[in-house]
Amino acid sequence: MEITLQPEAPPLSWDASGALRVGRSRVLVELVIHAFQDGATPEAIAQRYPTATLADIYAVIAYYLRHREDIEAYLDARSSKPRKCAKILSATREACQTCIIACAYAMRRTEAEACYGY
Repeated sequence: MEITLQPEAPPLSWDASGALRVGRSRVLVELVIHAFQDGATPEAIAQRYPTATLADIYAVIAYYLRHREDIEAYLDARSSKPRKCAKILSATREACQTCIIACAYAMRRTEAEACYGY
C-alpha cells in the first residue's frame, strides 16, 4: 500500500496581540516550549493544557526542533516585552506619585491659605 505524503503547516496561529497559539486552542507556544525545555513529555504537556491536542503539541515541538533559531528569537522577544512594560509602568507610577504629592501639597497650602489667610 502506498502512502501519499502531504505537506502540513504547523498548528500555529497568531492572535490579535501578536502571540503564537497552539492549534485552535488559546495555549501559548511559549508554555509548550518551556515545558518541553524543562523536561516535560508531550503527554504531560497535553495533560497540563487539555485544550491543545496531543498531535498539535507533538507538531509544535517538532517545528521547534526544526526551527529552533526562529522560535528562540520569538521567545526572546516575548520575554522582553514584560520587562519593557514594567519599565513603562514604573516610570508612570513614579510620575503619578510625584503628581499626587504635588497635588496634596497644593491642597494643604490652599487649605492653610483659607484658614490662616496666607
